[in-house]
Amino acid sequence: MAMVEKSLQQRNAEIKSEIQNMFGKVPTWVEEVPDSALEGFWTTMRDFQLAETTIPNKYKELIGLGVSGATRCRYCALFHTEAAKLFGATDQEIREAAMMAGFTMAASTLLNAMQTDYEQFRKETLDAIAYVRK
Repeated sequence: MAMVEKSLQQRNAEIKSEIQNMFGKVPTWVEEVPDSALEGFWTTMRDFQLAETTIPNKYKELIGLGVSGATRCRYCALFHTEAAKLFGATDQEIREAAMMAGFTMAASTLLNAMQTDYEQFRKETLDAIAYVRK
């Protein structure tokens, strides 16, 4: 157990060094991540959220902004807004992403509150898409 603990502490020290190199410091919220979860959290943030992937970084951050608005997370809203700007998002794109998230939530609330039949909704949606494709 002592060897595993020491290994975890050493690995987390390396991760925090990497975070410092990327952000210029280790943000205090990183200390809130449990030791046993830090590697997984950082690896996903580094290799998926912040890395070049199939979805351009600007769009990933705009998606994150929409989700943070829906979940009412001011921490995520700030982070994703600033990261989206860092990756080239304009103020208009940020406004549109926020509006799209709000509109999606409004439509979802209506459909769920009215208990709209899902199979009918699905059929009508697929029929409309097929029509537009023609």
